[in-house]
Amino acid sequence: MPDETEDRGLPMLPDAAGGQHEVTHQVTLRTPAELADALPYLLGYRPEDSIVLVALHDRERRGRFGGRARLGIPAHAEDWPSVSEQLTQGLIKGSERRGARPESMVAYLCQEPGAGESGRDVMERLRPLAQLLRTASGRLDVPVIEALCISDGRFWSYTCPGQGCCPPEGSSMGLPGTSVLAAAATYAGLQVRGSLRELTARLTPWETTAAPGQEVALDTASMAIVPRILDDAGRAGVAEEALALARRIRDRLAAAPAVPGMRPADLRDDGLLEDEEAATLILALQDRTTRDRAAEWMEGDEAGPALRLWRALARRCVGPYREHAAAPLTLAGWVAWSTGDELEAREALAMALGSDPDYLFARLLHQACNEGLDPESIRRCLRAEQTGRGPAQNVQSPDPGVPHSPADPEPDLETESHGLEAPTPPPASRRRRRTRMSVSASVRPPRRGPGAAGGQGSRPGQPSRVGDRPGRAGEKADGHLHASGDGGGRGAEEDG
Repeated sequence: MPDETEDRGLPMLPDAAGGQHEVTHQVTLRTPAELADALPYLLGYRPEDSIVLVALHDRERRGRFGGRARLGIPAHAEDWPSVSEQLTQGLIKGSERRGARPESMVAYLCQEPGAGESGRDVMERLRPLAQLLRTASGRLDVPVIEALCISDGRFWSYTCPGQGCCPPEGSSMGLPGTSVLAAAATYAGLQVRGSLRELTARLTPWETTAAPGQEVALDTASMAIVPRILDDAGRAGVAEEALALARRIRDRLAAAPAVPGMRPADLRDDGLLEDEEAATLILALQDRTTRDRAAEWMEGDEAGPALRLWRALARRCVGPYREHAAAPLTLAGWVAWSTGDELEAREALAMALGSDPDYLFARLLHQACNEGLDPESIRRCLRAEQTGRGPAQNVQSPDPGVPHSPADPEPDLETESHGLEAPTPPPASRRRRRTRMSVSASVRPPRRGPGAAGGQGSRPGQPSRVGDRPGRAGEKADGHLHASGDGGGRGAEEDG
C-alpha cells in the first residue's frame, strides 16, 4: 500500500527570483459542494477509483487543509478494514512528522459507475467503506467531519442526517473551473493536470499492435547484452555504449518541434525512438552503474529531454519485460522530483515499485519525496561524481568494442548516503518551504527467460526458473545485476 499513498501539502510555486514563497490566497469552503469541487486542486489531478483523505488543522476555529493521502479503492470488500486503518494511520503519522497532528479530516470516495450501475449505486456500494474510514479515524481521535462520494459527475455526503437536505440522486458537481476556488487556484498558479489515468498512461507499457515488435527487439537485445553485463570485463563497455546512445536520443528529442498535449507529445516521442534503441537502453539500465550515471541528467537543458526519454522507455517495457520498467520509471521519478514536479515524481516512483516492489532506489526516492527532503543533496553528489570522472569519462569510448575502465569506482546511489536513508525529515533550515494556497474549511497501486546467459529460457506460458527473467539471468556477488530486484532490496525495511 505505501507504493500508492502520499501525505503531502500543496505543491510549491517559484517566485520571480527563482525561490519559493507561501501563497496566501484565502478561500473559505462552507458546503459539501465546495469541498467536492476543491478535490482536484488539492491533488493537482482528478482522482479516479480512489480513496482520498485530507487532514484539517484548526486555526482560529477554522479547518485549514494540510497533508493528504490517496489509495486506489480495493476491489474486494474484505480488504477495506485493513486499508482504512493503514490509510488513516499513515496520514496522521505523516502529519505528526511534519509537526502538526490534524484535528479532523475529510474523506473522499471517487469511483465511476460500472456496467449497469448508476452513481447512486456506487455511493451505496461504498457506504461501508466510508463508515470504516470514519470509525478508523475516530479511534485515533481525529474525526472525519465530512465524507463524500463522487461518481458520474455528482456527489453525495455520507454525513448527511437524511432530513431532506440532500437529493437522493445526488448533487451536480457543476462545470469544472467555474468556482471561486478554481479562480483562486488559477491565480496562484495551481493547475489540474488532467485525470490520474492520463498521468499514468504516459508511463504505462504499451498494449498496442506495436508491442510484439518491441518484445522481439527486447528478446534479441537481451541475448546480446545480458552476458556482457554479467561479465566484469564487458559491463563497463555496455555502460559507455548505452550512455552514448542515450545521449544521442536525448538530443534527438530535444531538437524535435514542440507538440501541445500530453498524448500527442508522447506519440511524437515514440516515433523518434526505434525498437532496437529502446531495447538496448532498457536492458543496459538494469545495471545500476549505468542507471546511476543516467541519473546525472537531472537539471538544466538536459532534464526535460531526459524525462521524455525515461517515459518513452517505460512505455516500451512490454509483455514479460514489465518488471524492467522499474529502472526508467525510477529515473523519470527522480528527474521529475529534481525539477520540482512532485506530482509526477510520486506517481512514477509508485509505478516503479508496482513493477518491482524490491527496487531499492525507487523505495528510497519515494520515501524521500514523501518526507519532504530536499533533492539538492542528491544533485550535489551526482554533480561531484560527474566532475570527478572528468570529461574523458563522460563521452563514448573511441572504440565501442573496448570496455571502458574508470580509474575510480562508479557511484552507487543505493549504498552511498544522500540523505535518503533518514526516516525523519531534515532540520527546518534544510527543508524546502512548501507553497500552499491556504484553504479554510468550515465544514465538514508469465515471465520467460530469453536473456539467460546461455540463451536458454522457458517458452511463453511455461513457468520460469529462478534466474530466467529477461535480462536478469543471474545474480552477481558484486551486486550490479540481480535476478530479483536491484541492490539487494529484497527484505529491506525502507518503506516509501
